[in-house]
Amino acid sequence: MMGIDGIMARISELQNQLGIVPAATATATSATGKTGGTAFAAALADATGTDTGTTRTGATGDDVVAAAKKYLGTKYVFGSTDPANGLDCSALVQRAYGDLGVDLPRNSWQQAKVGTPVDGLANAKAGDILAFGSPVHHVAIYLGDNKMIAAPKPGDHVKIESVYEKPTHIRRVLGTEAAAGTFGTAAVARPAALQQSGDLAGVPYANLFMQAGAKYGVSPKLLAAVAKVESGYNPKAVSPVGAQGLMQLMPSTARGLGVQNAFDPAQAIDGGAKLLAHNLKEFKSLPLAIAAYNAGGGAVHKYGGIPPYAETQAYVPKVQKALAALGG
Repeated sequence: MMGIDGIMARISELQNQLGIVPAATATATSATGKTGGTAFAAALADATGTDTGTTRTGATGDDVVAAAKKYLGTKYVFGSTDPANGLDCSALVQRAYGDLGVDLPRNSWQQAKVGTPVDGLANAKAGDILAFGSPVHHVAIYLGDNKMIAAPKPGDHVKIESVYEKPTHIRRVLGTEAAAGTFGTAAVARPAALQQSGDLAGVPYANLFMQAGAKYGVSPKLLAAVAKVESGYNPKAVSPVGAQGLMQLMPSTARGLGVQNAFDPAQAIDGGAKLLAHNLKEFKSLPLAIAAYNAGGGAVHKYGGIPPYAETQAYVPKVQKALAALGG
């Protein structure tokens, strides 16, 4: 008989399969709050494509452990992938690997199939994924010395604990052939231009930048550069004028882009990529697209170039410098 954890895991699978993202209904403004005079909702709908491929990474198992430890104390919330609200067990694993540029599937039973199998806990290494149950209903990240880090159950929080029972699966992701390939069942090849952009090794949220870049046809390095200048890669950042999250989206901008939670890095990066894709298409100029991200497209049209705002005049070269530092 399937226990409660198994039932909850199955519910999560069904929720993921049936989830609906509300369509954007509001007119967006610029990321930093100045109104852009161009209505671009229809143009944004032209951006299509997905990418579930895993990026190459030079990360190690110890890096996975370090990434997971950043979430110690985060409360357990079933079905949540946003650390600001809470995480469940598979979201913790997905998030820790994702912060290093490795894209894992969402559910615990899927994570129990990635990478290569490890024969027994005695051969496990730091960073390996431990899966429990048949069917799998729980996952954790191995630390070594019979310890693991996990989001255990409702009412609890992300913590380090002993490996309390024999794992049914142990999977090694980093340093394997699969780590450089694709997880999941519906991989989409990256456009050649994005293949040339590099992997952003060591950049926080690298996999999210790669995915959003492939989805909207924007350089992942440009997205990372904008995030660096906007928030210093801080997903909880709030500006004096109310811009929020990693990509510093104003609430009205976020709504127009279909972003429900600007503090969720995945949603924020997706929204920022959507906005930059529109700006690049409209202005056909990288500096002007960057300026429009800061001041709004209406201001760029009004002045026929980078607006004479001190903030925007300084912002454009800052992003270009950050982009150059990433090799863009």
